Amino acid sequence: MDNTDIAKEWFKIAEADLSSAEFLQNMHPVPIEIICYHCQQSTEKYLKGFLALKGEKIKRTHDLVLLIKECQKYDEDFETIEEDGLMLTDYGVNVRYPFRMDINESDMKIAVKNAHKGFRPFYCTTER
Repeated sequence: MDNTDIAKEWFKIAEADLSSAEFLQNMHPVPIEIICYHCQQSTEKYLKGFLALKGEKIKRTHDLVLLIKECQKYDEDFETIEEDGLMLTDYGVNVRYPFRMDINESDMKIAVKNAHKGFRPFYCTTER
């Protein structure tokens, strides 16, 4: 499997996470924490896919800021999404534990927006 094929696999899973986040918004009650988790996971997988495309070894981390910094080695435009990555990072780990996060529907909408706005353009460097 070459780098493009590996990246496409990451992007495919990223799309599934983002689609899940969008779908879950129609539930009642809305599972806010789970939606935010899928937004973080989608973004993490987009970033890892970009790094795979560049031939990087994929780090086992959920820290989006760290991954964004790695991506900046190849494209300085990743700097524009650092703040979004910082906001999403906590959703990748904290939601897994039994103590509820202090987030609301507004936070969820921002997470979905961030997952859409900042990360998709970077993976479009490959044909799907």
